[in-house]
Amino acid sequence: MKLHKQHRGSLRLPESTLPSGPAGYMESTGSMDTAEATVRRLRAAGCVFAEDEARLIAGAAESAAELEAMVDQRISGLPLEHILGWAEFCGLRIGVATGVFVPRRRTEFLVRQAELLLGRAPDAVTPDGGPRAVVVDLCCGSGAVGAALAARQDGIELHASDLDPTAVLCARRNIGAAGGRVYEGDLFAPLPAGLRGRIGILVANAPYVPTAAIRTMPTEARTHEPRMSLDGGPDGLDIQRRVVAEAPAWLAPGGHVLIETSADQAARTIGFMRESGLATQLASDPELDATVAIGRLGR
Repeated sequence: MKLHKQHRGSLRLPESTLPSGPAGYMESTGSMDTAEATVRRLRAAGCVFAEDEARLIAGAAESAAELEAMVDQRISGLPLEHILGWAEFCGLRIGVATGVFVPRRRTEFLVRQAELLLGRAPDAVTPDGGPRAVVVDLCCGSGAVGAALAARQDGIELHASDLDPTAVLCARRNIGAAGGRVYEGDLFAPLPAGLRGRIGILVANAPYVPTAAIRTMPTEARTHEPRMSLDGGPDGLDIQRRVVAEAPAWLAPGGHVLIETSADQAARTIGFMRESGLATQLASDPELDATVAIGRLGR
């Protein structure tokens, strides 16, 4: 099958400074013929960055048989991140299990906006008695957003939730080292009741693709990522509406909710926030095709 012509995941290809791992099969054998054959196969399948993908796959494969199997998986349309078992995100190597949503580069803009606000986030008294900003990552998927924020801001109290049990296991591995807690369930439902009124930063990369538009997405996304991580309902805004409607009850006074959306949907996302009594602003990065709606609860 032909792969989608534009790599839409998180690995910045081409890239010479990706996190390195142990030497793989081709690196240890130095087989130029094998390397060239791999590049030819990937290019024939439609991989625009065939040389870079071949290098990454070769670095992960530990035998000729594993290399062959991994190349076959890529040609079949499996996302490169699922084959490697990780995605690059905000300079971190985020573990990504097969079937889990691959964090997109545009979502790094959501992290940057949250980081800017963390310095102004209201502190909450934590269970150990110390003041820390409480950060919650809804629809967390692999936990990439929470992991990136924990890496950039020391001392936050981090919580995350997702409906997909596979994603929850993945997120626990990615943010557990930072002391983050991940809960399985629908949006706010699994969060501890004690977080109500204490959240300083609430981030949500909720699914926002309209149902009818999913069929136009790259095959690798439609086939290998869970539909629940893509489908935002008829207008793409079903989950956003629910997040915004419940957010004021969970935010601390002066706390912020940040939602990744699209340029076409942004006005409606901002409208939901205003209807919920939040002060609003919109941030965008045309280069990343990234849009973030931000709502603030008054003090």
